[in-house]
Amino acid sequence: MDYVERVLQELKEKNPAQPEFHQAATEVLMSLKAVIDANPAYEKAGLLERLVEPERAVMFRVPWVDDQGKVHVNKGYRVQFNSAIGPYKGGLRFHPSVNLSIIKFLGFEQIFKNSLTSLPIGGGKGGSDFDPKGKSDGEIMRFCQSFMTELYRHMGSDTDVPAGDIGVGGREIGYLFGQYKRIRNEHTGVLTGRGLAYGGSLVRTEATGYGLVYISQEALNCKKQDSFLGKKVVISGSGNVAIYACQKAQQLGAKVIAMSDSNGYVYDADGIKLDIIKDIKEVRRARISEYVKKAPTAKYFEGHKNIWSVKCDIALPCATQNELDAEAAKLLVKNGVMLVGEGANMPTTLEATQVFLDNKVIFLPGKAANAGGVATSALEMAQSSSRIFWSFERVDSELQNIMVNIFRNIDSASQKYGFDGNYVVGANIAGFLKVADAMMAQGIV
Repeated sequence: MDYVERVLQELKEKNPAQPEFHQAATEVLMSLKAVIDANPAYEKAGLLERLVEPERAVMFRVPWVDDQGKVHVNKGYRVQFNSAIGPYKGGLRFHPSVNLSIIKFLGFEQIFKNSLTSLPIGGGKGGSDFDPKGKSDGEIMRFCQSFMTELYRHMGSDTDVPAGDIGVGGREIGYLFGQYKRIRNEHTGVLTGRGLAYGGSLVRTEATGYGLVYISQEALNCKKQDSFLGKKVVISGSGNVAIYACQKAQQLGAKVIAMSDSNGYVYDADGIKLDIIKDIKEVRRARISEYVKKAPTAKYFEGHKNIWSVKCDIALPCATQNELDAEAAKLLVKNGVMLVGEGANMPTTLEATQVFLDNKVIFLPGKAANAGGVATSALEMAQSSSRIFWSFERVDSELQNIMVNIFRNIDSASQKYGFDGNYVVGANIAGFLKVADAMMAQGIV
């Protein structure tokens, strides 16, 4: 048994019943075999054993009181995975599905995603099994205040800087920041995704969706001498990432023809009307089925997974993990898809990923494709540290340059190590090498 296989076996034995974490670690480490086998110093230094074990994992209870005076208790998590290249950076997710396995998988992925940005930020992730849906603003405020009353002990602008994720938007960030400021009596850039009135950055709302399209555009340009112009695009999800990926794709001349939520999807042959989607999801917080009331020529279909049956040139899964399986991948390939870019974290199963690679579809993994959000968070940190505020155009330009460079780096790594066109391997290698160099330089810590 070689080094990588031994570490994976030990990881699964030590961390039972954590399938998402096992999946992420397997995908990353197996793709690094060529690099690791060529560097025996990594095994001597126990590098992989340290890499797959979080530096710190905090679990805590979050008691809060609803509007009727009833007490509820949720679980809170913060996994500080790796700080070799900078302070921990990664979002907070509030969703009933949250558990330790999901937070560890997200935190592990975040290490390499953050490394790919070339910015000095380490990897971490956190959240709670609290569900904001159906809660009043007062209930969400009380939950966020309780959550931060524990989490503040483990944060700091040079220690750990969380951001938002699923279920944590501007409202939640505001409540979390307010409680941190109240407890610590300091106004520092300890959370990103803040409102513009209290230290946030322009483009942060659009960043992940825009970044996904920027890296996809660069891949199309470099590998196909093509672009989004005139392409049919299917985007799963209808949250923040999906909405702004749709906006940027449309700005680049594409026609987005389908979007979804957890109940089903809408198909609009004339092109999705983004203003209607924004009203449904950002203003009214309603179901996407409402779309057909405003766009009667569109069609609504129950079952969100069937969105991948819609024929398209570009597919952008932007909903949640493992939403695109092997059968869906085969259908996309049959229908002529040329590029798949992951807007969500690990939305494509390992089997589906292999289908795309076997059929020479450009496949951009999440740790590269959705790095725009964390990249812009790091730009927000830079603005906070220097007490300045950048224009929309400057932040957008910085974001575009970062995403273009990410593609060029993962493309170069895939070619250098004999995996030309395999951007899963390319992203893992490019992200890993920087972290590994930093860990080796800092000794056994």
